[in-house]
Amino acid sequence: MRNRIVRVVLCALALALPCAAPFAAPPAERAPDTMQARVMGCAACHGAHGEGTDNDYFPRLAGKPAGYLYNQLIAFRDGGRSYPPMNYLLAYLPDAYLKQIAEFFAQEHPPYPPPATPKVDAAMLALGKSLVMNGEASRKVPACAACHGASLTGMQPAIPGLVGLHADYISAQLGAFRYGARRAASPDCMHDIASLLSERDITAIAAWLAAQPAPANPMPAAPSPLPLACGSVPH
Repeated sequence: MRNRIVRVVLCALALALPCAAPFAAPPAERAPDTMQARVMGCAACHGAHGEGTDNDYFPRLAGKPAGYLYNQLIAFRDGGRSYPPMNYLLAYLPDAYLKQIAEFFAQEHPPYPPPATPKVDAAMLALGKSLVMNGEASRKVPACAACHGASLTGMQPAIPGLVGLHADYISAQLGAFRYGARRAASPDCMHDIASLLSERDITAIAAWLAAQPAPANPMPAAPSPLPLACGSVPH
């Protein structure tokens, strides 16, 4: 009789608690699908608003043309630029997703950092200024300002601003263009230009640009004719 009662009680419990699972995991929470959530992976290196960080190699993203930012995200994803953390982060993200991220940072406008104190002499700074603003016709080197805007804040729809960047970052990118570690759509105008520059030229350009204050109007310039064809810039 006692065993029968035990069996009845156990059956009753089984019927009353059919879903009781003492070790069941709680349901997983989904992350909010907002732009702030999407760009959290960018913020650690580039700042919450794309303002850049003190690390010389994490550049400012804020306010750059969306077309430029989108091209760079595609390049990191597809191998045109090589930096393992970025390559890994973007490996499986679709074009539409990357375009939204680019548009988000293009619309951000946090304050610029103060200009850097130059680490080169006056002669080197003068060379940098001359190359940036005037180029050197005898070597067929166009002025940086001819493409990146008279205020060096970039040009719509896909040319980046150069102010607010660290000298080491600018120097590294010119070197990457020169040696093919960074590639753009053909004709790759930045590779062609960087190949004409000496190491001294690159040091001078980077030092002078990093020492420039942000202009009162930091918006990218309106489109205008370029001195040479660039495959990454729509015509």
